[in-house]
Amino acid sequence: MSFGNTFETDLLGLIFNGDAIANLADDAGASPLTDLYVSLHTADPGEAGTQDTSECAYTNYARQAVPRDNTGFTVSGNQVTLAAAVAFPAGESGDNETVTHFAIGVASAGTTKILASGAVSPNISVTDGVTPRLTTGTTLTLD
Repeated sequence: MSFGNTFETDLLGLIFNGDAIANLADDAGASPLTDLYVSLHTADPGEAGTQDTSECAYTNYARQAVPRDNTGFTVSGNQVTLAAAVAFPAGESGDNETVTHFAIGVASAGTTKILASGAVSPNISVTDGVTPRLTTGTTLTLD
């Protein structure tokens, strides 16, 4: 199965920018999400995983809020990219984790659903003073 190219763009726009799909879906719920949350992972959380599956746990780590609009995400064709770099808290003395994946979900903490995930390349070694960042080159593709 494959979605039509125009619908792929529409669907990504609905999820990541809150854009309505005419006569099909809108974002006018009682309390639509205004932010999505980016998490870092030490392994692939997989399609069946949750946002806390293999989630980083270094000192001061926290998911980062990204606005659910075109200032947070750029949608073009069947791809969505970060509109601005996302920086996470820096590692501290004794921290030693390797970031291999990221995920985008719906809550700042806890066992929540993953909307999308992808690999981080190159991997990020989080140690004392290292601030993990995802750049505007971070891209997810729907196909």
